[in-house]
Amino acid sequence: MQINTKKIVPCLDIRGGMVVKGVNFEGIKEVGDPVELARFYNDEGADELVFYDISAAVEGRGVLADLLKRVAQVNRVPLTVAGGVMTADDFGRVLELGADKVSVNSGVIKNPALISDAAKKYGSGRVVFAMDVKRVNGRFHVFAKAGSEDTGIDALQWAVRGEQNGAGELVVNSIDTDGVKAGYDMELLGEVASRVSIPIVASGGAGKPEHFAEVFGLKGISAGLAASIFHYREVSIRELKGYLAGCAGI
Repeated sequence: MQINTKKIVPCLDIRGGMVVKGVNFEGIKEVGDPVELARFYNDEGADELVFYDISAAVEGRGVLADLLKRVAQVNRVPLTVAGGVMTADDFGRVLELGADKVSVNSGVIKNPALISDAAKKYGSGRVVFAMDVKRVNGRFHVFAKAGSEDTGIDALQWAVRGEQNGAGELVVNSIDTDGVKAGYDMELLGEVASRVSIPIVASGGAGKPEHFAEVFGLKGISAGLAASIFHYREVSIRELKGYLAGCAGI
């Protein structure tokens, strides 16, 4: 297990111009200023950064352009942007605002051709396919609009379809474990990883360094995304990387 090659990715969930965080997508509270946090995570040694406008799809609008540009100006690592991307043209506009990659979720549910259209126009390497997933009656369902709407779509089949359509990366976010800090959803991630070959970013549930080591042991997991533990300074990225370096070869 080449654990020291994995990426650490903090996520800025944006609502009302501020970084926010909740538990299981509920109880959302403000955390801080996106620009200051972006600057902090760059200095901390983050491998990539995610800017996620969580209310864009719900409100039926595009990503917060001015705020994104301000974050991009201080950012020095690959930046993935999500929120309100419904068409290939939206995809292009987000890239022009400073994104290196664009993550699509609700937009793909509404328009399944979005991934293939974007991949053909901008390249698969810039297309990130994201799924918010929750257990419903023992099955993994895809949820839309920041986890507020059960689509009834089988998440495992949806992941395969996303890869077939040309996505270059897959983000699997477990609503069941989001913000709980009890560890990533290993069952869900294992099921997805057994079905796709593109890199998978694990999201939802990190609470301590050991959780990153555990999820990086799964084949196909390229990165660990987290928010709460970094925002609240419970774990520093520098300390986490030091810990993981000691786990190399486990």
